[in-house]
Amino acid sequence: MTAESRDVPNALLQRLVGDRMYSVEFVLNDYVQLRFDGPPGGSPVTLNSYVWPTVDCGERVWHEADLGYADALRRLVPGTVGSTSEDTGAGIQIFLDTGSVTIHPKLEEVHVEIAEIMGFADGSWTVWRPAEGSFDDLA
Repeated sequence: MTAESRDVPNALLQRLVGDRMYSVEFVLNDYVQLRFDGPPGGSPVTLNSYVWPTVDCGERVWHEADLGYADALRRLVPGTVGSTSEDTGAGIQIFLDTGSVTIHPKLEEVHVEIAEIMGFADGSWTVWRPAEGSFDDLA
């Protein structure tokens, strides 16, 4: 984790802008990994979401319990990140040219951590937990 990512909301997340989300991986039906190209010559950047994100594909917003949710999430690939946001009360949002992903769970949906991002060439990473930073509203 860098001081930049701890002290400035969206500082690390916005480094995804311009990257392509090339993979969605469901891990043991427990959490989801979103993988991004990262910088040229570098390793991919991975966002692990330990809660089910909502997916907006334009025609509607999908939740994990909705029939077709996994298909909607996969339809975002291969999308290019246009912008990101991270705000208390709204959580984490990644806006792609194919739709968007929002990670803002209810408190009862969180076990320990909400999400983490890693894989940046400089070793920067961060983890989001309830009652901290952009998830202060989940106290």
